[in-house]
Amino acid sequence: MTVIKINAITVPAGSGDELAHRFAARAGAVDGAEGFEGFELLKPTDDRDQWLVVTRWRDEDSFQAWVASPSFAEGHRSAVERAGGEAPKPVSTHSEVWNYEIAGGSPG
Repeated sequence: MTVIKINAITVPAGSGDELAHRFAARAGAVDGAEGFEGFELLKPTDDRDQWLVVTRWRDEDSFQAWVASPSFAEGHRSAVERAGGEAPKPVSTHSEVWNYEIAGGSPG
């Protein structure tokens, strides 16, 4: 059964473009992970300051295997760090992972 992992990231006003840029710089980093089904970065269109990173996985074991993998650590390093530089200042002020499974819906 597909599981959904949502990373709710609190981003101060004016920092959202940098967050989007950082995600774009590592686009596709998780695509080859066993059990990975999809990803979206959701930008708020109202006055909220939480961006959502939504990933879908075949099952919990697939997600946990990715989190424990070297690919996870490497994918969360910036391009500057991968080139041997210092990590950039964090964009977010808080982050938490929400866990869901599909309970109903429509194919559209």
